[in-house]
Amino acid sequence: MTETTFTKAQLAQFDGKDGNKAYVAIDGIVYDLTNVDQWATGRHHGKLAGQDLSVVIDHTPHKRTVLDKLTAVGKYIG
Repeated sequence: MTETTFTKAQLAQFDGKDGNKAYVAIDGIVYDLTNVDQWATGRHHGKLAGQDLSVVIDHTPHKRTVLDKLTAVGKYIG
């Protein structure tokens, strides 16, 4: 089985809008947020799905503790 890789442009397509899945990249791993209620609109506390959130996650209240609860769907190669 091959692992899916995402470029910046490919990740941007997963913005959680108009029926698209909601994905974010953190430290080179792409996570699926589609079924996370807080990300239902593709936005959560001003952060947008379809982006690399590696820098901003450490400035959120939950920090990286939520990552273990998410499904990784591939690697982010930027």
